[in-house]
Amino acid sequence: MANKQRVLVVDDEPGVIRFVKINLALAGFEVIATTSGEEALPLIQSKKPDIVLLDVFMTPITGFDILMELRTFSKLPVIVFTARNDIGKTAIKEGANGFISKPFKPNELIRKIREILETKKTEHQDESQAASSTES
Repeated sequence: MANKQRVLVVDDEPGVIRFVKINLALAGFEVIATTSGEEALPLIQSKKPDIVLLDVFMTPITGFDILMELRTFSKLPVIVFTARNDIGKTAIKEGANGFISKPFKPNELIRKIREILETKKTEHQDESQAASSTES
């Protein structure tokens, strides 16, 4: 059996985390979660998720703080999710791979995660092919 893709969910609302965890687990993902922005980067480094779902409005460390720090050392895919629709363009500009506004339907979130992970996989394969063709 193939390894499950691992999703890190960072949101300061436990109810949102429970909702997301249940739906992602039912869709076949392994889910790690934290309500603390301070725990996000250490979890990324220790648990090696395939993608991060990141709420923006947390304190004292915001989702944008986490995203900006993450981008200094990683291209790990990040989907920003928040109740404010006007944040989407800013999130993409700051380095997020996608945006989804709350409330969302579980199948919408799952489709977005799979779409971004598939894009990452295709990009990785293209990079590998380019590297092997330059070695020849």
